[in-house]
Amino acid sequence: MSEVSAKKAFKLGLVPRLLIAIAVGIVLGTIAPGPLNRVIITVSTLFGSFLRFIIPIMILAFVTTGIAGLSSGAGKLLGITAGIAYVSTVIAGSGAYIVASNLFPSFIDSSTLDVIGDPEAGMLSPYFTVGMPPLLDVTAAIVLAFILGLSISTLRSKNNSGETLNGLFNELAQVITFVLKKVIIPFLPLYICGTFINLTVSGATFTILGVLWKVFLTVIALHLTFLLVAFIISGTISKKSPFVMLKNQIPGYISAIGTQSSAATIPVNLTCAEHNGVSKEIRNFVIPLCSNIHMPGSMITITSCVTAILLMYQMPHGIGLIVPFIMTLSVTMVAAPGAPGGAVMSALPFLTMIGIAPDGAIASLLIALYITQDSFGTACNVSGDNAISMAMDTFYNKFIKEEQPEPQ
Repeated sequence: MSEVSAKKAFKLGLVPRLLIAIAVGIVLGTIAPGPLNRVIITVSTLFGSFLRFIIPIMILAFVTTGIAGLSSGAGKLLGITAGIAYVSTVIAGSGAYIVASNLFPSFIDSSTLDVIGDPEAGMLSPYFTVGMPPLLDVTAAIVLAFILGLSISTLRSKNNSGETLNGLFNELAQVITFVLKKVIIPFLPLYICGTFINLTVSGATFTILGVLWKVFLTVIALHLTFLLVAFIISGTISKKSPFVMLKNQIPGYISAIGTQSSAATIPVNLTCAEHNGVSKEIRNFVIPLCSNIHMPGSMITITSCVTAILLMYQMPHGIGLIVPFIMTLSVTMVAAPGAPGGAVMSALPFLTMIGIAPDGAIASLLIALYITQDSFGTACNVSGDNAISMAMDTFYNKFIKEEQPEPQ
């Protein structure tokens, strides 16, 4: 066997590298000296800044080319995808409330409040940071991508124009793809390693899980149940095995656990969609879009944590109180995917709907409880995005793509 062949044979896949990064982060956070950990955290933080800079450009390039590449029905596909994402998020939160309100009272009481604190307390800071402010935020990027993509698609289908602009964004997408392959994916394990070093050093995350592990396990079970149902439905629609699709989704799931950000997981999730056979135009459109509007995992986690908090403080938690909160939050979480814990921070202004002051001690406790489980909620989010992409790919090819615009 040649040296090149041997290197290829022993090359680790993304999933093993991510798992190793998580394990190394926990070990270093436990035994390594602070200065060494701060070096890794500094590099991880710099990479995180670059990632936040590139994400809006990635969304703009991919969503624009995805919509522009649709032969017809781009506006219709956008509306259907957004509607499915919203309904999916509301159903996930409502199901979580039904389970939590019936199960949690058997093991939650006010005594759990004594050991829960701020999960960021004790975390290490980087030696230095470099400001890399994004050119635009993710919401602005996706709105601009809608406008450009729909306009280019219309121009190409009706006036035989728009090719110059379409070519420009296609080349921008190629540049971003190059950056993803050469920079983002290779450095992702290091970024995840730094995240887990800080979680381990702080100690608070594992303390909270030690007290509320039943809540944690319930939330994970709800995430997995949601994904199983979503992929069974998607598999039925696309006539593909849901279990094969779930297997192909593992890299995206593990990446999201490490990044704690739906947007940061877009590159890996696009690869998962490709392995599941989703066409390029649909995956480039649906995956970045849903990373910003489809939050079933985060909603399951927030609803479960809110229910647990209300039970601890013996506050009202009826369905008439929680469901309107879920329906409102399913819209307002659009700005959440850019950073770890973004969903719960987006929820703070609306806590008054359920009787919680957004700047009080109860809100701080909610943040602490949510952040301990945020990674798995994000993993559920991005995996659910791929279930939607599979269904929308089939729907588009069967019911929309054949439609031809009426002659002018």
